[in-house]
Amino acid sequence: MKTWIFCRPFALSLLALGLHTAPITALADDSKAIVEAMESYLDFVEYGGATIFPEQIPRDDWKKFFVIDARDKEQFSKEHIPGAVNIEWRRALAERSRIPKDKPVLLYCNTGSLSAQAGFALRVAGYENVRILQGGFAEWKAKGGMDAAEKATAAVKH
Repeated sequence: MKTWIFCRPFALSLLALGLHTAPITALADDSKAIVEAMESYLDFVEYGGATIFPEQIPRDDWKKFFVIDARDKEQFSKEHIPGAVNIEWRRALAERSRIPKDKPVLLYCNTGSLSAQAGFALRVAGYENVRILQGGFAEWKAKGGMDAAEKATAAVKH
């Protein structure tokens, strides 16, 4: 089992996400090891490696993802990507038992910034299968929703 060490600001972020455990406070005191662990993780992750654009997902591939709407319940109830489950971004770690590790996970919020925070926390916690929907729900809708890939590859009509 991997043990992750967090820097003080990140540990506080995790507390805000709902992960209330005593070891985080104890680990926060060893700042050199903490910084090295975070540097190691950030060196490993490719730039943009955890993001995916709506037009990169063909309609039939949506069913392969475990889709998480990281917005609040009110926004989720108004509209969401079909098949998505609602786990607010701050609760991603606290509710990680609901998130599979054996299939691709796609996180989104309104624009991608809050889901990126939840995705980063999950990836540091060992979820290598997590992707962030670039541009979030707003971009997904603007690009055609489930048909974004088809629209992006359609021949231009003159």
